[in-house]
Amino acid sequence: MRVLVVGSGGVGDAVARTAAGRTFFELMVMADHDPARAERSVAAARGLSATSALADRFVAARVDASDAGAVTALAREHGITHVLNAVDPRFVMPVFDGAFAAGADYLDMAMSLSRPHPTEPYARPGVKLGDEQFAAADRWAGAGRLALVGMGVEPGLSDVFAQYASDHLFSEIDELGTRDGSNLVVLGEDGEPMFAPSFSIWTTIEECLNPPVVWEAARAEEGGSTEAGWYTVPPFHEPEVFEFPGGIGPVECVHVEHEEVLLMPRFLDARKVTFKYGLGEEFIAVLRTLHTVGLDRTDPVTVRGTTPDGTPTTVRVSPRDVVAACLPDPATLGDRMRGATCAGVLVTGTGTDGGRREVYLHHVVDNAWSMERYGAQCVVWQTAVNPLVALELLADGRWSGSGVLGPEAFDAVPFLELLAAPAPEGYGSPWGLEERTP
Repeated sequence: MRVLVVGSGGVGDAVARTAAGRTFFELMVMADHDPARAERSVAAARGLSATSALADRFVAARVDASDAGAVTALAREHGITHVLNAVDPRFVMPVFDGAFAAGADYLDMAMSLSRPHPTEPYARPGVKLGDEQFAAADRWAGAGRLALVGMGVEPGLSDVFAQYASDHLFSEIDELGTRDGSNLVVLGEDGEPMFAPSFSIWTTIEECLNPPVVWEAARAEEGGSTEAGWYTVPPFHEPEVFEFPGGIGPVECVHVEHEEVLLMPRFLDARKVTFKYGLGEEFIAVLRTLHTVGLDRTDPVTVRGTTPDGTPTTVRVSPRDVVAACLPDPATLGDRMRGATCAGVLVTGTGTDGGRREVYLHHVVDNAWSMERYGAQCVVWQTAVNPLVALELLADGRWSGSGVLGPEAFDAVPFLELLAAPAPEGYGSPWGLEERTP
């Protein structure tokens, strides 16, 4: 297996660091628009490799993720078999199309972007997350090629949990409810907590301010198709306090637009599918302010400035990109982060014994652990490890398929076993199953 990782930001860097200890691939090309970032990731991976032969598998390259042709050319240059997309979701389609043109299989951790309904954004979906990719499913299947979409942690591991629950724990499922929360804090130079998102602020704004999507089987049955089951609600809708394991405790969670709600109904039977994220009052207040003043916009605006010699000029810049530039890079925050993060799925319904059942399948990563072992903060590491597990299963044939597929299309057991097994056999990151009172 020869892997091209497009993007050497926080998640891409964590992919390289974690891959250093695995032997299932012969080459990993770390590519970024900034060659220095790719070279940093390669240096880190080489430093964590046990032998020089393993270290030599990592090489750095430059690529423009917005240019499908550039992705294709780089993949062909290195004989790439699998392209892993580790850039933010605005670049999904160029990387997706570039991989196909190169004859490579494809994985990502976030799907093609949505566009709200033009007249009823908080009632009906417009273009949904992943619609552009699923529209190409026949083309990928016809070529005998696989695009495994949404294979991060959420979406990704959460979808694997849902598949496991459907196959092994429940005879009927009432709700698949992804619930994500943490007790993470980022400390400033004065040692006091500061506002600093632990994940890409560009992606966070996209998820949290777009109309959240919910899916219900009753609506689908009434409308005669899976498509009819999706509807939207206002941002930050239906707050609930959810008790997270791993010492995290109660966190208020709200509806957020997320891929699980668009993936799970395509592959699994459930009466309802939701996603709620533990944002906290401060984060919600910041997001509301950004939206109110227009700083969440992606369309460029004209800004006055000066050249280095003092000549007046203007530039076109996206307000959201300005916000991202003003905040610290999440990949650099690991030493200043404290706490743990939890991703999981609350499943309610009828157990295999016929009785009512409610379980929370979850994965907790402590920041101190991920920093000590990989030098990667917990949020980016938890995202990065899952596509690597999937690549390893594809490499040894335990997973296989063609077309555009979500994680639910594959057997969950080998994935969960490999994730939890102690190193060097597995990735040494156990998951949990917590029984709750229905």
